[in-house]
Amino acid sequence: MMFSSIFLFWFLQNLVPFYSFDSSQCYSKEQRHLYHDGNVVIAVFVPLYHMVHDHPINFTGNISIYTGCSFRIIAYQNYLSFIFAIEEINRNTHILPNTSLGFDLYNVNSNQWDTLEAPFLCLTGTGKMIPNYTCRRQKNVAALLTGASWTASAHIGRLLNLYKYPQVSFGSFDTILSDRRQFSSLYQTAHKDTSLPHGIVLLMLHFNWTWVGLVIMDDHNGAEILSDLRGEMDKNHVCVAFVEMIPDNVSSFIFNFVTNSQIMISTANVVIIYADNEYLSGLILYIDLYLVNWKIWVMKSQWDLSVGKFIFMLDSLHGSLIFAHHHVEFSDFRKFIQTYTPFKYPDDHYLAFAWNKHFNCSFSGPDCKILGNCLPNVSLVMLPRNAGKVDMSEESYNVFNAVYAVAHSLHEMIINQVQNNSQGNGEVYTNPWELNHFLNNMHFKNSAGETVVLDPERKLDAEYDIVNLWNFPLGLTQKMKVGTFYPKAPQGQEMFLSDHMIQWATGFTDLPRSVCSESCFPGKRKSAQEGRPPCCYHCTQCPHNEISNETDMDHCVRCPESHYANTEQNHCLQKTVTFLAYEDPLGMALTSLALSFSALTAGVLGVFVKYHHTPIVKANNQALTYILLITLTFCFLCPLLYIGHPNTGTCILQQSTFAVLFTVALSTVLAKSVTVVLAFRITVPGRLIRWVMISRFPNFIIPNCTLIQLVLCGFWLSKSPPFVDSDAYSKHGHIIIICNKGSTIYFHSVLGYLCFMALGSYTMAYLSRNLPDTFNEAKFMSFSMLIFFSVWVTFLPVYHSTKGKHVVAMEAFSILVSSAGLLGCIFVPKCYIILFRPHRNVLHHVRNKVHSR
Repeated sequence: MMFSSIFLFWFLQNLVPFYSFDSSQCYSKEQRHLYHDGNVVIAVFVPLYHMVHDHPINFTGNISIYTGCSFRIIAYQNYLSFIFAIEEINRNTHILPNTSLGFDLYNVNSNQWDTLEAPFLCLTGTGKMIPNYTCRRQKNVAALLTGASWTASAHIGRLLNLYKYPQVSFGSFDTILSDRRQFSSLYQTAHKDTSLPHGIVLLMLHFNWTWVGLVIMDDHNGAEILSDLRGEMDKNHVCVAFVEMIPDNVSSFIFNFVTNSQIMISTANVVIIYADNEYLSGLILYIDLYLVNWKIWVMKSQWDLSVGKFIFMLDSLHGSLIFAHHHVEFSDFRKFIQTYTPFKYPDDHYLAFAWNKHFNCSFSGPDCKILGNCLPNVSLVMLPRNAGKVDMSEESYNVFNAVYAVAHSLHEMIINQVQNNSQGNGEVYTNPWELNHFLNNMHFKNSAGETVVLDPERKLDAEYDIVNLWNFPLGLTQKMKVGTFYPKAPQGQEMFLSDHMIQWATGFTDLPRSVCSESCFPGKRKSAQEGRPPCCYHCTQCPHNEISNETDMDHCVRCPESHYANTEQNHCLQKTVTFLAYEDPLGMALTSLALSFSALTAGVLGVFVKYHHTPIVKANNQALTYILLITLTFCFLCPLLYIGHPNTGTCILQQSTFAVLFTVALSTVLAKSVTVVLAFRITVPGRLIRWVMISRFPNFIIPNCTLIQLVLCGFWLSKSPPFVDSDAYSKHGHIIIICNKGSTIYFHSVLGYLCFMALGSYTMAYLSRNLPDTFNEAKFMSFSMLIFFSVWVTFLPVYHSTKGKHVVAMEAFSILVSSAGLLGCIFVPKCYIILFRPHRNVLHHVRNKVHSR
């Protein structure tokens, strides 16, 4: 693996000489320091070059095999922005009039061991580093601009803090650098990134990415962003698949990257990378070299896109999404780029190499100069895309604002000096530390109309452009803006994305998915896996009559009583309202039986009225017979109250009518039984028996028994009467309208009273079964009471085990059966004799039968 990597880098090195100076001819002319005189000088420290010492991979994003100097395009953009700002201010008559700005540009090595070399050289003003001593022939530097990584700014800041030198950082905002106890004279032009974790999580939610990896620097920034990201992810149910912390000493990280890295083995297709440009470039380069495809990279920074992107046909970074600070492009900057040529700026060695390589200019290698013979009217904008884009980047924009912040502060300080007449001769005199007061309070609007604030307490959160990276063969790269994130926008409107414009990473033909578990579709719910993050779950079917109508629901929702769950359990359907209707087969059958038996009973009554003079009709109290038949006629009609749509009236009539009619019928049977017993059992009646017979006591049984039942019904209706109710659970998909009995105690009391009367009638009839009765009426009455008692005793367990409208049908059927038992056992034998055996229904036959017994 190591030899293949060395060969690959050697091959790249020979393909891209544009990015490495010729060490034998031009290394001695490396552009480490540029100075341009002015009334006031601003120093800037930019890592334009980087020394490479026999390492195949340098984590700052440079490729080299041998000792040499690698050029950084992203730092060159900062340099161009700095020169553009200086020249624009010098032309502006409203800022620092009659005062020219000069600059002192230093290349700062990204190696932290060499970081303080350039600041010492700047402070001493000689080619040697002599602390606490200056021999500058030029004017003192008013302020120093630093950037790229926070570590470089921090190292330089601790040195400059000793002398109270104003320092303006153009790198990403850092909380440590805003600590006035450590860095009392350090200011930052970048906006805060405190809202970025929220924006990243909103992006995850937009694409339903709930299983993502994190690659973060192992420093205070990494700890802060990890805490903020985890907090936002936990609130929005996004899980962290892994966390890779990049240490300061990255050699071990690189060594284990391919074999042990969670990036390579994790199932998460989305990886969030949060690091400084210095380290980010190296990490991205390594990912690129090993073709880590099938991953969506989400980043918060830009890096040097031009490094190492010349031969890869399948680029690992294609489809990446970048949160870039939103800023307005300057139209004048484009014009500046078009006029920036090696003839106008002969000290810029990069231009000389670029013109020589791409525009066929004659080139002097030893002194890095263009001799002529160039194509006419060429400029930086005409360079190939793989030679580096020279548009204004985030850091370049911050450099521009940093220069203007210093210029505005100088302007206010000079006005203050003039007003206080501190210098009688009118000469501008600046001590660098005097500028701190004005820088700390500086806020202004730049030429793009955006407010720049240096005080960290008053800084606003950054606004972001969401950029999609498109890579093409031969290193052609296009950054396409596909969305925005505005933290101050109303909730729900912070992020806008044009999904159709996004090109996804190599290997994805559609919207990528990054989940720990596949989605639970409607009808199922998520069930947590023990010991795993919440995003890892099983899918469980919803319980009975519960639904889930969305994907990945945590809980199922129970359908209301008026609805039921469909088969797929993803929708609640309206239940059908039903009841024991006349149109139902069961209702039609019960109606037919009720009307038929009622008509039959009326027919029997007619027969008895027609043959009222016969002995069989006259026997055993003719009036009681008529009362019983009339009552049975209405008993057979009682089931009609149980059929049809219930209402309050029918619900009350069902129970009261049933109770009263059957009480009258049973009391009539009881009176007939008592009459038989008194007639045949009392052979020598005493005074009491004679009184009972004369007073017709059996006739009072009916009203007395009925009165007791009426009292029970009265209490029932006054305390807890029956009412219309609905049963939504007995039959799936149906709501059954039924009559609720109200008080079950009173219902069972009424039914128990009827059974008690039936039992009493049966007892009396049983006692008289062997009496010399010509027509066996006592036996038939005992059979009828036995049938009645059996029906209603059987009814109770069936009533409690049946649901829905079958309960209603069962009660109506019990009324019919018990009534039919009374009719059949008592009156059918008599009708048979009356109609088919008339010879037995004569007085002579009756007397002969009695004498024979």
